[in-house]
Amino acid sequence: MKLIDLYDYNRGSRRYWYAMVLAGGFAATWAAYRCLSFSPMQWAELVGLLCFAVIASWRPIRIPNTCASVTAGDTFIFLALLFLGIPAAVLIGTVDSFISSRRTSQRVASWIIAPSMMAVTIFITGHAFSFAQGAYSQVVGTNTPNAPLGFSQIIAPLAVAAMIQYLLNSVSIATLFALRRRQSIWRFWHDGYLWTSWSFFAAAIAAAVIYASITRFGFQYVLLSAPFIAATFFTYKIYFERVNAKTREASEACRLHLATVEALATAIDAKDQTTHCHVRRMEVYAAGMGQVLGLSDAEIAALKAGALLHDIGKLAVPDHILNKPGGLTPAEFEKMKVHTTVGAQILSRVNFPYPVVPIVRHHHEQWNGLGYPDGLKGEQIPITARIMSVVDCFDSVREDRPFRPGMVREEAVALLRRGARTLFDPNIVELFVANLPRFEAEIAVRGLEQTALSTDGAAFRPEPIAPRLFPEASPAAPEDGASSMAYDQIRNAHREVYALYEIASTFGSSLKIEDTLAILVDKVAHIVPFDTCVVYVYDEIKGYATSTHAVGRNAEILRSRCVAPGEGVTGFVLANRQPVHRIHPSLDFVGVGLEPGTQYRSMVSLPLFKDERLLGALSVYSSELSEYNDDHMRLLETVTRLASDALANAMHHAQAESNALTDPLTGLPNARCMQVRFDEEASRARRTNQPFQVVMLDLDHFKQVNDTFGHKIGDKMLREVASIIHAQLREYDFLARYAGDEFVAIVQDLDGPQVQELNERIEAAVSKFSLQVRGERRAQVGISLGSATYGQDGETLDQLLMAADQAMYLAKSAHKRSEADQAAARKESPMDLSTGNLVTVSIN
Repeated sequence: MKLIDLYDYNRGSRRYWYAMVLAGGFAATWAAYRCLSFSPMQWAELVGLLCFAVIASWRPIRIPNTCASVTAGDTFIFLALLFLGIPAAVLIGTVDSFISSRRTSQRVASWIIAPSMMAVTIFITGHAFSFAQGAYSQVVGTNTPNAPLGFSQIIAPLAVAAMIQYLLNSVSIATLFALRRRQSIWRFWHDGYLWTSWSFFAAAIAAAVIYASITRFGFQYVLLSAPFIAATFFTYKIYFERVNAKTREASEACRLHLATVEALATAIDAKDQTTHCHVRRMEVYAAGMGQVLGLSDAEIAALKAGALLHDIGKLAVPDHILNKPGGLTPAEFEKMKVHTTVGAQILSRVNFPYPVVPIVRHHHEQWNGLGYPDGLKGEQIPITARIMSVVDCFDSVREDRPFRPGMVREEAVALLRRGARTLFDPNIVELFVANLPRFEAEIAVRGLEQTALSTDGAAFRPEPIAPRLFPEASPAAPEDGASSMAYDQIRNAHREVYALYEIASTFGSSLKIEDTLAILVDKVAHIVPFDTCVVYVYDEIKGYATSTHAVGRNAEILRSRCVAPGEGVTGFVLANRQPVHRIHPSLDFVGVGLEPGTQYRSMVSLPLFKDERLLGALSVYSSELSEYNDDHMRLLETVTRLASDALANAMHHAQAESNALTDPLTGLPNARCMQVRFDEEASRARRTNQPFQVVMLDLDHFKQVNDTFGHKIGDKMLREVASIIHAQLREYDFLARYAGDEFVAIVQDLDGPQVQELNERIEAAVSKFSLQVRGERRAQVGISLGSATYGQDGETLDQLLMAADQAMYLAKSAHKRSEADQAAARKESPMDLSTGNLVTVSIN
């Protein structure tokens, strides 16, 4: 293990430490060498003074609110200087400082640096005293060799020595601590050591009185004054202990005050759904920057409180603006801007002992004067507000927001540097970037790191990707755990309101069934944990529900699964239109081969219905939760009500859209849909230079069927013929009912002979078909076809239909001539319809 641990010393403080230890070592070595020449009497005096100094330094008095302590040992250091000279004073001061540091610190580094600095300061102070005493004696003319010095001869030099000792001692200590903490040396010395000079002057006066008493009355009389010296020392000790007690009380009150502020700020932070520990990280950044810039303790305290409370004015901003998943409108941005002035007004009544209100009011001012609310520019902006502006921007852009992902560290730093001299104080930006590693190390120690929100397909997982509004009850820690649970409840309450608002607004943005179901599952993932979620859509005609959207484990297995009312848990929900959540999920998977290792522990299933119409069901399954609780059910019931309305609208829209593009008689696409398909094929042909064909089909003798058997049979004939034609086409070919008894097909990648072969195949299939009407009577029709090629016969649908229609009528005329020739050859007239076969030469 390392004996001298300087882990918290930076480069400057390390260099200073080594320099002072080296100088102190030389001073102490010099003093010890000079003391070797002392006479036995001088050694006795040295040992006596050293014992008194050790006894005095054994119980140091800690000065409140500083890193310093005082002892009565300074008196004996000055006495050693008067009786024995500089070397003895250096040795006694070194020992006194070493023992005091052992009592006030547990670090070896402090045990070394404290006596080293004392040796250096006494070495310099002693020579300053000798010089002052000699100069005073020459001026006054009382320089008698080997004669004891009078009180008047030593009081002035001792005052000079006390002043120099005070300055050197306090400045050396303040320099060490200021370098370690990266603070201003002047500020640190002024705040912690300015008023400690009285202790050095008191020690000098006491030493002068004792020296004069000894030289005049003898040592035995001076011993009688020891109780008075001890009483004075302990009086100071009791006084400082009381001051320390009052200081501790004030510090505790300040701590409670700050804890209250922090609790309020954390509660406000919990209200915002887009941040996580934002204000706590800002507190670290802001306080660190205050120390880097050498701000006063009051300004640093203001930065800490300001970081926690800078957004308290957002209480006056509606939640739907705060959590809007997108850019703000100008009106919404104006409403957002009031949080600075409202926050300042709220905090103006608190009467903080440090300047918090200017931070809250001006943390959105900009260096170029284009910020708000007052348009301050440059150094008109308080330096604390300029710091807050930088750290707020840096931390905010690194968090994920609904409308953008969070930036990585390098991107956020680049953003700050781009904004320097326009948005931010350039000096603060560079200092912040330079010290960022140190700030982030402290944030990591506190466990406040940035946490990105997952946006991948696994976002529904319960831990830790999906936000968990209502986790299962678990024993909480008595302090931090309980407060954390309270903040979670605040966050969860606002998350619930925001989630429901977002769900309601999002559902209204889509009229497609697939999109509506995807939105439903996505929003469910934000309010309850699950491993698998399935949405079933009920088909009234088929009488069962089909799994239309499934995510999570076993999604592929459960996709397109059919459930009849009364089958399993989901079937029970479909049949009874009642939610279920306290039934084991295994009942829903009878006969279903799930993935190996799948073991669901709990499930909840809710019906989707609008008025009296059953739309489907939502079922979620969890392997982690032992049971979905009442809060889960309450949220899911709210979501499914909203989803049912959206799903019903989507179904109505799909039905209307289908009706607009579908022929109601045959179920084929209509002329409107044909135009859409033609445009798609034309675009493809232009891209690939691959032509396609438009085929016109017209039924022969269809009017005779309508006239003889009625329109009901005619409609049935159209449906049957449509089915026959469709069966002769490929899966990716297109067939539409054009008008009356005419059909149009769009086929791809066929040359002339292949198109002719298709036409002949369709003619043969239709001619073989006859529709039974009544008894032995049957109706039969023929068909005529004509085709046109895209690019060759035209490039618009009208041009191709006209060309195909002309070809079709040529074919129809050929059919009529063929039928007339056959009839003439047989010398037969067309048979009566009542005989069974229908033959006609009439033109439809």
